[in-house]
Amino acid sequence: MSAPEQNEIDEEALAASWGAEVAGEDGGPREERAGPDAARVLNQAEIDSLLGFDSGPAADVELSGIQKIISSGLVTYERLPMLEIVFDRLVRIMSTSLRNFTSDNVEVSIDNIVSLRFGDYLNSIPLPAMLAVFKAEEWDNYGLMVVDSAMIYSIVDVLLGGRRGTAPMRIEGRPYTTIERTLVERMIHLVLADLSQAFDPLCPVNFRFERLETNPRFAVVSRLSNAAVLAKLRVEMEDRGGRLELLLPYATLEPVREMLLQQFMGEKFGRDSIWETHLAEELWETEVELSAVIDEHWARLADVMSWRVGSRITLNATVDSPVSLRCGGVALFQGRMGRRNGRMAVRIERDVPRREGEH
Repeated sequence: MSAPEQNEIDEEALAASWGAEVAGEDGGPREERAGPDAARVLNQAEIDSLLGFDSGPAADVELSGIQKIISSGLVTYERLPMLEIVFDRLVRIMSTSLRNFTSDNVEVSIDNIVSLRFGDYLNSIPLPAMLAVFKAEEWDNYGLMVVDSAMIYSIVDVLLGGRRGTAPMRIEGRPYTTIERTLVERMIHLVLADLSQAFDPLCPVNFRFERLETNPRFAVVSRLSNAAVLAKLRVEMEDRGGRLELLLPYATLEPVREMLLQQFMGEKFGRDSIWETHLAEELWETEVELSAVIDEHWARLADVMSWRVGSRITLNATVDSPVSLRCGGVALFQGRMGRRNGRMAVRIERDVPRREGEH
């Protein structure tokens, strides 16, 4: 067999083996057989799991350490017990102020208070909504208030004389009108004043309204990765109502962090009148030891070590030399030495001013 014929046989064998790889068992092309697996449509459960919205039994399974580190939403933030008391106080104040504002029966309640990342919250805001940026002037930082669509139309409906028993009409997909923005802005000013009043027992702070936005991208008041506290408030006006959400970054609360870490409001003042009275009474009854120093003589340690029985120490004190009265090494008074009823006595003549560093 010649060389050209051998090459042709080798090429035919290679082509045959390649065709066997491409073809399936039924003789059809391999691509067609693999097509349904490669282009398979994901079902809803698989899509939810991929996007992190899995709410089935698998969602309750405890994640491993690596998964907890990767998942930024599972970071545990510092708990602020006093802040919960502040928001409870805010609910009571808002219930009264909104009743006067709307002339309607208003009930305000807290859904929950959570800690999360600021960027995660911005991505979860249901639109359309109004986002009010406000500044805590004493703390020199910002916060965010979100008014959802249901609350906006409920406030507009109530303030413009809407009848009870009819749900407010909601027109989505259009920008808010000037009247709607003005009415909602009045309510925001009211809520911010109530928030300032809720913080008053803790520390005086004034929350000043800055601007009103409808796009979350224009309402960024902190770094997206920074931690924040979110309080979700529900406002109900009989058959109308909606949600108010207050977001305070941890950076905003940093000036009062020590106060917010307290367990109860009385701990803030750090005073107990009963204990103070008892302590004062016991201090007046405390016995202290006073030393009357007639004179002092400074000597080197080598000289002191050379003293023996019979050594003499010469003092420069005379009858008219002042005597120093000391307590624990601290000079308190100066006086004159004398006698009274056959005993040695010291008559106090003046106080000794304290030097810096003495307690």
